Amino acid sequence: MTTTSQTAPGTRSAVRTLTLDPSDRPFIVIWEVTRACALACAHCRADAITRRNSLELSTDEGKALLDDLAGLGAPRPIVVLTGGDPFERDDLVELVRHGHDLGLPMALSPSVTPRLTSEALIELREAGASAVSLSLDGATPATHDAFRGFDGVHADTIEAAANVRAAGFRLQINTTVTRDNAQELPALLDTVMALGASLWSVFFLVPTGRGEQLVALDARGVEDVLMWLASVADRVPVKTTEAPHFRRVMLQRAEAGGDPPGYEPGPVGRALRAATVPPAAAASDGASTPRTGAGPRRPPLDVNAGRGFAFVDHLGVVYPSGFLPRAAGSVRKAPFTEIYRRSELLASLRDPARLGGKCGRCEYREVCGGSRSHAYAVTGDPLAEDPTCFYEPVGRDG
Repeated sequence: MTTTSQTAPGTRSAVRTLTLDPSDRPFIVIWEVTRACALACAHCRADAITRRNSLELSTDEGKALLDDLAGLGAPRPIVVLTGGDPFERDDLVELVRHGHDLGLPMALSPSVTPRLTSEALIELREAGASAVSLSLDGATPATHDAFRGFDGVHADTIEAAANVRAAGFRLQINTTVTRDNAQELPALLDTVMALGASLWSVFFLVPTGRGEQLVALDARGVEDVLMWLASVADRVPVKTTEAPHFRRVMLQRAEAGGDPPGYEPGPVGRALRAATVPPAAAASDGASTPRTGAGPRRPPLDVNAGRGFAFVDHLGVVYPSGFLPRAAGSVRKAPFTEIYRRSELLASLRDPARLGGKCGRCEYREVCGGSRSHAYAVTGDPLAEDPTCFYEPVGRDG
């Protein structure tokens, strides 16, 4: 185990903290094995293409990357193979088997296309992959299929989720939240529970790639969604991507025993709470029975861009995050581990003292740190304050 939990006096654990040194090794590495994908998702970070790039990392280069990560020793980082669609690579099983044989926890984040068959899933499970994440961005076919660019993907995703679990994988559901689909989150919660997901990962739209064409929530709306997610975290494990202030929210709610003093739901928050099915009613409808009053099923983990987390693109370029397009180096020129440890960019992101604006003044800066991707997308400075955070800091001295 590589985490501990931070607890407020008299409360249950609210946030898990890495016990490994995030300046020495990452907790998780996302490798974009290809940008090829048959879908045309409206919010695609990668701005995916229809065919594989001839310059993407070869099988041997990919194995060398996995060798380097495994050389860190225990605890070895989790490796997630994503895209584009990783199922577009003919050597995917070979890469998974190689990583697994090295002792790396291997996970997959495929697109829901005709390539995602039960047979392919079984073969990858036998090769050693242990988890699969699928995207579900709307509670209705109309919303989700509009995101994905093709009709029928919503129904196919529900079927794929059942196949993922039948093959023996842990299932994670990813949802990207925008201004236009936030109201569907309560219905999505019911779907996520009914699918038997082990984790619900909620992404907050960063205006990069195709996502520049969509409308993100404002800071007040983000705060409302985070408060709502914290209120339902006893029903299904929840994590957030590009909203590390979820950890601040969890700590505040643990200290207050509910909504923190001074918080009043805005329009988004009021709509979410009005549409949320009470736990008893959800259970009576056949959804997984929530654990009321038991606290979060799995508290969020304090990783952030460049701090316990890194992204390798299809060409081998290393970034702090897939949503923060500032290169730290290339695995074709230096080993990933060397880049992770020595990059000035990554080192700066690991130092809370270098954060600007209210993030630098915030008493939660070490456990949160703000979304570096949102800061960069809006200001061009990855160390600037997070424009999506509604919280006004008390200050580190209280």
